[in-house]
Amino acid sequence: MLLTLDKINTFYGLAHILYDVSLSVEEGETVSLLGRNGAGKTTTLRSIMGLTPPASGTILYKGKPINGLPNYAIANKGIGYVPDDRRIFSNLTVEQNLIVGQRKDAARRDWNIDKVYGYFPQLSSMKGRKGWNLSGGEQQMLAIARALMLNPDLMLVDEPTEGLAPIIVKEVAKVLEELSKEKITILLVEQNAKLALNLSSRCYVLSDGHLFYEGVCNVVKQDPDLMKRCFGIF
Repeated sequence: MLLTLDKINTFYGLAHILYDVSLSVEEGETVSLLGRNGAGKTTTLRSIMGLTPPASGTILYKGKPINGLPNYAIANKGIGYVPDDRRIFSNLTVEQNLIVGQRKDAARRDWNIDKVYGYFPQLSSMKGRKGWNLSGGEQQMLAIARALMLNPDLMLVDEPTEGLAPIIVKEVAKVLEELSKEKITILLVEQNAKLALNLSSRCYVLSDGHLFYEGVCNVVKQDPDLMKRCFGIF
C-alpha cells in the first residue's frame, strides 16, 4: 500500500469530525472518497497533509508514519495536494505558479514545465497571465498542473469539478483519466459521484465522519439500491 489510514480521529476545536476512519490506496490506482457535503472528505485530505492533524490513529505513507510532520515535509515526500479552493497565487503568473511547485530533489523526474504544458496547452498560451486573471476552469487546471510539478507519487485531489461548467468538467475528467494511465496514484474527493466512480477502481463513502461503505466502483454503479443509500441517487 502506498497510503494507509488506520482509525484516524480528527477534530476542529472540540468538534469531532472524523471517527476511526481507515482506508488504503495501492500504488498506481485511483480511489475515490465520496459522501455528501459535510461528511468529512476534505478533512480526511487535510489530515493526510498535516493541515488538520488527527488527534489519534496512524497515517502511513510508503510504510512509514507521517503523523506529526509539518505539511511541507509531507509534500516533500512526494504527496501532491490540489485543494478544493485551488489556492492559486493570484499575483504570480501561470508559469511562476508552476515554478513554485517544483521539487528539485524529487526521486522521479517525469514532470517538468514542457510536459505540463503538453497536458495543458491552454496554460502554455497564457503563461504570462496572472493568477487573478484566470477563469475557474483555468485555475483548476493550473492547480493540478502545479501539483504535478512536484513529481508526486500520490496526488490528493479535492473537488476538482466543483463550480465548473459542464464542458470544463469533461476536460478535467479527461485529464484525471490520462494521469491514471500515467500510473499516478490518486485519492479523489468528488461530489459528482457518477463521475468519480467512472474514474476510480475502488471507493470509500463517508457519512457524518464515519466510514459508511467501501468497495469496487463497478459493483456500486450496477446496484441502484446501493447508489441510493450511498448518494441519494439512482
